[in-house]
Amino acid sequence: MLILQDEGSLATSTRKAKIKMTVKTTSLSLSTQGNADILDITDQLANAVSKSGLTSGTVTIFCPSSTSALTTIEFEGGALSDLRRLFDEIVPSNREYAHNERWHDGNGHSHARAALLGPSLTIPFVDERLTLGRWQQVIYVDFDNRPRQRKLVVQLIGE
Repeated sequence: MLILQDEGSLATSTRKAKIKMTVKTTSLSLSTQGNADILDITDQLANAVSKSGLTSGTVTIFCPSSTSALTTIEFEGGALSDLRRLFDEIVPSNREYAHNERWHDGNGHSHARAALLGPSLTIPFVDERLTLGRWQQVIYVDFDNRPRQRKLVVQLIGE
C-alpha cells in the first residue's frame, strides 16, 4: 500500500490519501539471432497487461543484458533498416573496442549500442490497453554477435 501525504500551504494543514497499488511481475522468453535482431514484443506486452487483472497503471519492461535494449518504433521494414543502418554508422562492428581486447569475444560494439538505447521502457496502460500511438510498437533489439535465449522482466504496477 502506498500512502501519499500532501502538505498544504499551512504547516498545520495536512491531507492523507491511501491508494492501494498492486505490483505483478512476469517474464517474456525470447529466442534471438543476434546482430541487431529486432523483435516486436507489443502483443506479448498487451497480453501481459490483459492477464494481470489490472485496469490502469504502468508496465515496465527490463532486459537483464548488457548487449540488448528496448525502444519503440514503427515496426516496418524501412524503419527497421534505417535503425540498423544508424547503429552501423555510429557504432560500427569492425572498429577496435577495448572490451574486445580484454575479453576477446568480439562484441564490444554490442555493449556500446545497447547502452545508447537502454535496458528498460515504461508504458502507461488505461482500460487494460497500452497507450501506444497508432504506428508505435515496442521492440527488443539484440545487438550481441550470436544467437541468444533471453528472458525479459515485465513488471506491472496499477489498480
